[in-house]
Amino acid sequence: MRGYIDSGVVDKVRAAGGEVYAITSEPQYLADQAHEHWNLNFENIGDPHQEIPRICNERDWLTLYANRGDTEFLQRGADWTVEHPKGFFQPGVLAITQSSRILYRWRSVPSHANLNGTVARPTAEYVWRSIDDSLLAGETSGDAPHDDDPEIDSPPPPRIVFMAALIANGWFLGAKSFAYSPGAESTPVRFRKAFRRWPPFGLLWVLGFALLPKIWVLTGLVLWLAWIVIDIRATWGRMDIQEEINE
Repeated sequence: MRGYIDSGVVDKVRAAGGEVYAITSEPQYLADQAHEHWNLNFENIGDPHQEIPRICNERDWLTLYANRGDTEFLQRGADWTVEHPKGFFQPGVLAITQSSRILYRWRSVPSHANLNGTVARPTAEYVWRSIDDSLLAGETSGDAPHDDDPEIDSPPPPRIVFMAALIANGWFLGAKSFAYSPGAESTPVRFRKAFRRWPPFGLLWVLGFALLPKIWVLTGLVLWLAWIVIDIRATWGRMDIQEEINE
């Protein structure tokens, strides 16, 4: 969300007579904490019961996806109680006029390509250019179609790299999410820090094979790999339950 401020998009929207709002499936107190932590200059709205996405769907503005699976994986990476009574909704961007003409709309469609909606967002600059084009086109141009191929902020890492970062983030005892927590560093920073733990971890196994009975170390390595594979499959499977918000 900081990208909309740093790129000047918030100022451009306001200069055009509009306003920017951020809506999250977290409770309001977490939305308020994120607002302060990220030093945002627009309102953050907590909507754990998904009332706003439901209204957007009813009005045919935008239909978001929501994760209905187990949130235990998210809880591992959060120092607050994860509260998603109806699951958490995937990202989306919606720009409308006071007359309800849609200027821009995009939604994240969870897939293996975007790591179940974890990454790949339209850049703030691209969103503004699309909005500006719609404004210039005028009311007669009608509603903007769904944007299925936006200019994204960064390409997703290979799935194996992402999984390796989750494992390292859990200190190799299990996959741990990069869920937002007030005061925590940004996800890219934590991602890089976690990934740097792999060389020392690999070195420990090398030393183990050099200094200890190889059968013990090999058994330990096989058991660890089996545990990690089971944990990844279980946690990813619980997170991989997505459906459109339509009620």
